[in-house]
Amino acid sequence: MSWGTELWDQFDNLEKHTQWGIDILEKYIKFVKERTEIELSYAKQLRNLSKKYQPKKNSKEEEEYKYTSCKAFLSTLNEMNDYAGQHEVISENMTSQIIADLARYVQELKQERKSNFHDGRKAQQHIETCWKQLESSKRRFERDCKEADRAQQYFEKMDADINVTKADVEKARQQAQIRHQMAEDSKADYSSILQKFNHEQHEYYHTHIPNIFQKIQEMEERRIVRMGESMKTYAEVDRQVIPIIGKCLDGIVKAAESIDQNNDSQLVIEAYKSGFEPPGDIEFEDYTQPMKRTVSDNSLSNSKGEGKPELKFGGKSKGKLWPFIKKNKLSLKLGATPEDFSNLPPEQRRKKLQQKVDELNKEIQKEVDQRDAITKMKDVYLKNPQMGDPASLDHKLTEVSQNIEKLRLEVQKFEAWLAEVEGRLPARSEQARRQSGMYDSQNPPTVNNCAQDRESPDGSYTEEQSQESEVKVLAPDFDDDFDDEEPLPAIGTCKALYTFEGHNEGTISVVEGETLFVIEEDRGDGWTRIRRSEDEEGYVPTSYVEVYLDKNAKGAKTYI
Repeated sequence: MSWGTELWDQFDNLEKHTQWGIDILEKYIKFVKERTEIELSYAKQLRNLSKKYQPKKNSKEEEEYKYTSCKAFLSTLNEMNDYAGQHEVISENMTSQIIADLARYVQELKQERKSNFHDGRKAQQHIETCWKQLESSKRRFERDCKEADRAQQYFEKMDADINVTKADVEKARQQAQIRHQMAEDSKADYSSILQKFNHEQHEYYHTHIPNIFQKIQEMEERRIVRMGESMKTYAEVDRQVIPIIGKCLDGIVKAAESIDQNNDSQLVIEAYKSGFEPPGDIEFEDYTQPMKRTVSDNSLSNSKGEGKPELKFGGKSKGKLWPFIKKNKLSLKLGATPEDFSNLPPEQRRKKLQQKVDELNKEIQKEVDQRDAITKMKDVYLKNPQMGDPASLDHKLTEVSQNIEKLRLEVQKFEAWLAEVEGRLPARSEQARRQSGMYDSQNPPTVNNCAQDRESPDGSYTEEQSQESEVKVLAPDFDDDFDDEEPLPAIGTCKALYTFEGHNEGTISVVEGETLFVIEEDRGDGWTRIRRSEDEEGYVPTSYVEVYLDKNAKGAKTYI
């Protein structure tokens, strides 16, 4: 577990995280300082301090308390709420043993952090300079090859012209030889710089950056341990003066000892890891092919090139983007976050989608609980009319049911994105086919685009997934649903409440106010199967129609 290997492309996030760690330490110092002032005013102001430093709910600050050092700090605040009757000795001891000591340590920590990130930026600038040199030599090589090719063509033209003097032909041949020699020199220079860049890049990603990030990790872990030790000191100062609150102080010590720098480092990896691999070596691009196609027998360059083995190079590095090029990162920051979080790396995108699914499920559970409560209240009104009108709850019950349906559609949409990210395929079942049609009809642009690309280390997308494969996943064959030898009998009728455009296979379009036959009820997936004529049948969202079932029809359910 090392930041150098796991977080090789997260330089900026590590810089922010270490700055946040110093801010937490300074926040803790400020907290202790205010605690010493509150000690003079005894229990009342001490409880106010505990309340002041509690993390705000549903905020980014609350998320930061997943780290063990922050959890220990939070436990300290909770234990402080039980303190009372403090006096000046506690204030004096805390000032000398914690505040002054940590203030000096923070200054040392800031200087160490500044030095480490300075080395990191210096390494970045060096690899950027090497990259620019490589690009410059490659362009020069390409230009010289083209010039050599033009000079060769001019020489051949002059040599074939009987009206040209021998001196002019000799001059053209010498010029062609000079250009060929320049191209060979540029080729050698480009090859040398390419090898140098690949070596420097390998050193950068496998030696320099890992070493720098290892120092940063060790610095951060020392900060976490130091914060825990300060919390222990904080507890011991109290223990010396107020034995009666020893139990509370034992709780603070337990919280401080629960700090695990390895666990906090792993949390940083999980929070910022992109899942990408470092870029490989750049391959050689050969621009000498057109230059070698025709060379005159009496050309001196032809004899020089004889007997040399032809080098073969494969692959192209054209368009390759690197983590130290920041313009693509900027373009992502300027744009709005997509609903499917497709701007994030795979691992971070999966976490965001899972979080969104969990939030929607909680909202659904709240709505379900509310629906159950309204249903119970309605039953009470039915049994005791004097308590209220049952019909007055119908509107609220319908509204809650519609909210549940909308939330379920949202859950299914995000679960489809989550399944796509995790590499799962929807089950080839009738329900999956209905849901796939629903995803496309409700939000076709988002669903079709959410899985097309993946981020490269610099934040840009490089992998492409064709729409053809997407269609195969989200819209499997519906033919099995309609191969019955005999058509299904109608079990009732329905009236379209809204217009629905059934663009997907297996669905059917309806117009608001249209009456159709129901041949299959909703099985819990939000879709009802209807028929307009013998040749027109398909699925529509249940929330788009009002169903009137025939109680005498075979297979129809009875509702009380």
